[in-house]
Amino acid sequence: MSVTYLEYSDPNGAEHKFYEVTVDGADLTVRYGRIGTDGQTQRKTFPSPEKAQAEADKKLREKRRKGYEDAVQGVRQKREVVRRTFTETRSTTRQGAPLLWKFDTKATAFGIFAGDDQVWVGNEAGQVHALSPDGEVQRSFTLPDGVKCLVRDDRWTFAGCDDGNVYDLSGKLPFVAYEVEGSAALLWLDIHAGTLAASDWDGNVFAFDAESDQQWANVATGGKMGWMVRVDDRGVYYGHSAGVGMYDRTSGLPLWQAKTRGGVLFGWQDGQDLYAGTTQNLIQRFTKAGEHVQDYACDAAVLSCATSPGGEYVFAGDSGSAVYCFTRTGERLWKLGSGVGGALSMQYSGGRLYLVTSRGTLAALDASPEAIQAAQRGEAPAPRDVKLAAAAQVSAPLTQLAVTADSGQGVRLVCERDGTRLRVRPTTPGYHAWNVQFPRNLREAGATYLVDDLVDAGGFYRVVGDIRRVG
Repeated sequence: MSVTYLEYSDPNGAEHKFYEVTVDGADLTVRYGRIGTDGQTQRKTFPSPEKAQAEADKKLREKRRKGYEDAVQGVRQKREVVRRTFTETRSTTRQGAPLLWKFDTKATAFGIFAGDDQVWVGNEAGQVHALSPDGEVQRSFTLPDGVKCLVRDDRWTFAGCDDGNVYDLSGKLPFVAYEVEGSAALLWLDIHAGTLAASDWDGNVFAFDAESDQQWANVATGGKMGWMVRVDDRGVYYGHSAGVGMYDRTSGLPLWQAKTRGGVLFGWQDGQDLYAGTTQNLIQRFTKAGEHVQDYACDAAVLSCATSPGGEYVFAGDSGSAVYCFTRTGERLWKLGSGVGGALSMQYSGGRLYLVTSRGTLAALDASPEAIQAAQRGEAPAPRDVKLAAAAQVSAPLTQLAVTADSGQGVRLVCERDGTRLRVRPTTPGYHAWNVQFPRNLREAGATYLVDDLVDAGGFYRVVGDIRRVG
């Protein structure tokens, strides 16, 4: 038996992968993936040991041409994971925030996305739950690593994990849609029109296209701890220990930088404005051209912030487990105890403010104008506890596909080699020859797949429904 182990790191330090080939008689085993993980495994039996060795030699030559080198397994370590640490002080106000309901996920939670139809929460144990706006648990997933953030691109929801994998949660089973390679700890993600932006502990910012190919990378300029990254049509906005700034979305060229009072711990965007929560007890509002226009003063470090549409109301969560509400012009309307811990992330949707906290709670606050006024008078509802049903089905990520019968129903896809990349494209008449966002770990040259449908996501396709391999 012969075993050959290779590793690859790109010049920007954004990819660290391994590729292992084992030949045992006529059996060929290939194992590959991100360094520090078990990776994916493929096995194939050939008519003879000679043919197995020939195929192994071919695969190794291809990898070496791409820059892979012989290495010793275990020398390079898995990506570092950084948790936000802070001293959570007791709230200085006895009055509670207007909580409608709360849901205990059993582990510290950073990930949150709130839409019109569902509210998502992801915690450090890798558990993701989707609830109705009224608190009914509708879907649950278990991912392989802790969830850093949850983001939405059109109608697709993605979970970014500590190991750099970004899972598409839109189907029955999650699958890896993006891979954010790197050695520095991943801190935050955002996505818009297929462009995924990521920021890390070293303050670096990366942008990836819909097929997880890196578009550009920018090394930090004077700051660390990139806890803020946001994307829109024009650019990628970041925040770290030295301030905020903007890169051109397509080229990655720096467009502006601005200092903040204190390091940035969270970021929010709304229309033409950016909001940065800082270690110096402030939310600072900037225009998307980099002009500082307003401050919102809190009494402790700001862990998260959000606004209602147009910035009519500005909300904050601090390290003292308090929640704040301000007018757009900076007047503080109230400071109330959350009752559920420090709000590590928050989102506003449909007249409600949703929090995920250091205690692992997802909470819904009534943030309608009427409720804001009632809170000023000291009135708040009694929150309802939401329970996870014992029979709730939990879905794990899709890691392999068995070849199934070809029903002929759906859109046919084929996996083809395009230079050094494997691309998946539709062959069913009526579709453009665009690339399909497809799990990298499921791609195999020459394979044919069927999916329920494809949706035009702006120059590329996203999968709708199940993925079935038929050849």
